[in-house]
Amino acid sequence: MGLKCGIIGITNSGKTTLFNCMSKTKAQITNFAFSTGKSNIGICTVPDQRLTKIHQLIKADELIYATVEIVDIPGLAKGSSMGEGIGNAFLADIRLCDALIHVLRCFDDANLPHIDETINPVRDIETVDLELQIKDLEQIERKIQKLDKAARVGDKEARQHIEILEKYKNHLENFQNIRTLVTNENEKKVVEDMMLLTAKPVIYVCNVDEKSVLTGNAYSNAVKDFLKNTNTEILIIGGKLEAEISELDDADQLLFLEDVGLQEPGVNKLLQSAYKSLNLISFFTVGGKENRAWTITEGMLAPQAAGVIHSDLERGFIRAEVIAYNDLIAYGSEVNCKNAGKLSVEGKNYIIKDGDILHIRFNV
Repeated sequence: MGLKCGIIGITNSGKTTLFNCMSKTKAQITNFAFSTGKSNIGICTVPDQRLTKIHQLIKADELIYATVEIVDIPGLAKGSSMGEGIGNAFLADIRLCDALIHVLRCFDDANLPHIDETINPVRDIETVDLELQIKDLEQIERKIQKLDKAARVGDKEARQHIEILEKYKNHLENFQNIRTLVTNENEKKVVEDMMLLTAKPVIYVCNVDEKSVLTGNAYSNAVKDFLKNTNTEILIIGGKLEAEISELDDADQLLFLEDVGLQEPGVNKLLQSAYKSLNLISFFTVGGKENRAWTITEGMLAPQAAGVIHSDLERGFIRAEVIAYNDLIAYGSEVNCKNAGKLSVEGKNYIIKDGDILHIRFNV
């Protein structure tokens, strides 16, 4: 199950710096608004210390972490939805993402001009939100028009769908994002295929200067106050500091992090937050050729999880032999877990838990 995250924000907010840190690539960074002509795409591994510790206990030829595809969307601005700046071509890239990382400029730099001349991350949130709301509203209105003909000739389902779409339309017209609208499963299904931009979960990243990484600053405090009632994840990350960290090898990274008072790179927390926002968890397969992390949706049953590995495993699923991660660490090996009664045999109705170590038995 692939996860695709889009990095969005006002131009010159530090998006591409963060993208480069996450993907270990070298996308071009400039000081000029709208200088980027395309979205950057990269793949990054999801750090998971659990898998690292498993690999120390159970040897395998390869260690394979879960991966995330990240897309650095060129900077948005007022009027992007109407073709201003880079135009709205890149809004289609956002539509294909599962979650959004909204980078907010929370630092001063005279050599890096803000497109609106002053630093105001709350205004930047409202600017980007409005552009996405406009595109969603256009899409909702087009669908209502399409269904209206059928409703006029007595199509009851079309009428019901229009009523539901009007609920979404009214919410957007009040400058509210779809993710804040309370809806039932039936109402969600009506817009499911539309991939609405403002329905996507968002993680806000306050990009601060180095001295504000631990404490935040007035800009990041304003963001927290503005979003305090939204149940939204807000992270404080120093983009320039992360760029320095990403250039170091593992040993030097640990020393550098200790010097600046951090336990881990901010991009690690960001990836973990992306998982959390989408209700994703990991299970592990171990031994032989590879120790590997697999990504699934929380609540998935054992046969479905087996299908993520290979469709044959789901089709011919018999049972799953399961060891909890904490039990493996406590007992030191699979054999010890089995002898201690910590290996369970589960059937088709077993719900996979985060950190489960699985051996799938199947027959096709």
